[in-house]
Amino acid sequence: MREYLYLSAAIAAEVTGTTALKFSDGFSNPLPSLVVVAGYLGSFYLLSLTLQELPIGLVYATWSAVGIVAAALVGVVLFEESVDAAGLAGMALIIAGVVVLNLLSESYSPAH
Repeated sequence: MREYLYLSAAIAAEVTGTTALKFSDGFSNPLPSLVVVAGYLGSFYLLSLTLQELPIGLVYATWSAVGIVAAALVGVVLFEESVDAAGLAGMALIIAGVVVLNLLSESYSPAH
């Protein structure tokens, strides 16, 4: 179960880094720029810990999909960006795909 904690923390670090990227103004703002670097380094380190126990396809699919949806939600909340019906449908499909991989796919079960 610890590997899923690492994966969750990796996602949070990546989304934090991506959010800071928006605030960095092309890396001209030093503090957000440092947060970008720390967020991505932390995320990749935590992914490496996750990959010691879980299959790479499952880990990368989950990390990227949840990161995409979380970043889109951050855009809506912090930056007043909008998401239309097609965007919501796309995000729902992304999440559905990750749920199928995590819960139903035998080839991506942690035992393999």
